[in-house]
Amino acid sequence: MGTMSARVPTGLYAITDSQLTPPAALTASVEAAIRGGTVMVQYREKSAPMAERLSQARNLQSICAAAGIPLLINDDAELAKRVGAAGVHLGQTDSSAATARRRLGDGAIIGITCHADLALAKAAMEAGADYLAFGRFFTSSTKPEAPAAETDILAKAKRLNLPVTAIGGITTENGELLINAGADLLAVVGGLFGGSPEAIEQKAQTFTRLFSSYHPLFQLPQ
Repeated sequence: MGTMSARVPTGLYAITDSQLTPPAALTASVEAAIRGGTVMVQYREKSAPMAERLSQARNLQSICAAAGIPLLINDDAELAKRVGAAGVHLGQTDSSAATARRRLGDGAIIGITCHADLALAKAAMEAGADYLAFGRFFTSSTKPEAPAAETDILAKAKRLNLPVTAIGGITTENGELLINAGADLLAVVGGLFGGSPEAIEQKAQTFTRLFSSYHPLFQLPQ
């Protein structure tokens, strides 16, 4: 069995997207999400030149550090190391957890995508994951090709005693269902980003209220 990681918070997990959070809007969007109660941020950008990715990641790391919340980098342990990020998120076709752990150290947060497969989740736990990510649970505009998941996978995954993340088409309207089904984190892209900073902050506040109402372990960031 795994052990619940004190490094991984409970709550809204904001994930950036090059279409919804383009360079000109990235900083303001993430700052608004944090003001609304976001507890963890993932920088996901695979197509921009390295110099641009490095600059953006450094900027986000500064913002997250000031707010006291972890920044994770999508599938790039080297970039995470260079900017001092808290860790990485890895997909099933990305680099290995062991490689990321060697590069980032024992204190890093490593999350792994498990789709809707408990066997993948058990393998991720054995590889040293700090949280397990499942989904998509609803139609997703950012990852329409992702395999569908049923909510009962969340309760089953809780038996592995690691924080459980839900992703895929999550909105303020359906988030309650996933929290009640067992999600410790809601990883949100399109359901959070894409509007004005004011709209992003308001959506983040709504997600935060859902956790406050329905998750027994949720605590507001200090």
